[in-house]
Amino acid sequence: MTGSTTPSLTLRLPTTDDESAVWELNRSCSTDTFDFLAGVGNLNADSTGYTAFLDSVRNQHEGTDLPEGWLPADFLVAEVITADGGTTLIGRTSIRYGLNEYLLNYGGHIGYAVAPDHRRRGYATEILRQSLALLAERGIDRALLVCNDDNAGSIGVIEACGGVLEDRRTDPDGVLIRRYRITL
Repeated sequence: MTGSTTPSLTLRLPTTDDESAVWELNRSCSTDTFDFLAGVGNLNADSTGYTAFLDSVRNQHEGTDLPEGWLPADFLVAEVITADGGTTLIGRTSIRYGLNEYLLNYGGHIGYAVAPDHRRRGYATEILRQSLALLAERGIDRALLVCNDDNAGSIGVIEACGGVLEDRRTDPDGVLIRRYRITL
């Protein structure tokens, strides 16, 4: 897509300086029944420290010390420049550089999220566009994207980025999902 009016958006690994912003994004997304930290294990501010979160992100990025069945992946925060010239975190992406059986059927290569108060501004489309470019850099030529069948916002984002519906199926939790393919 060309001609995007989305403010400058950067995807990057989270740092120690992002701790309060990451936990705030996790809280804001969890009120929307969405797990912002999905893809980095069972971490939350109450039971596991931020250092453990960063360790998990680093291990996935490096492909080391992964739990059985996990694949190398990147958990990247999405940062935008604010009107006053500062920056703020508005979302994230999880990019999986391979597909195991579960991801092939229900998860896909990319999972992205935008905090509720930053939605409908083109950020999700830009996050997905940049995530697809990172997949292509790793030699993946066909991406699998998955979303809930009733998630009109995500359906629109995936289709705007070239997604072609492959099928609908029910995931292990009984949720009807859509599986899309995007040629890179």
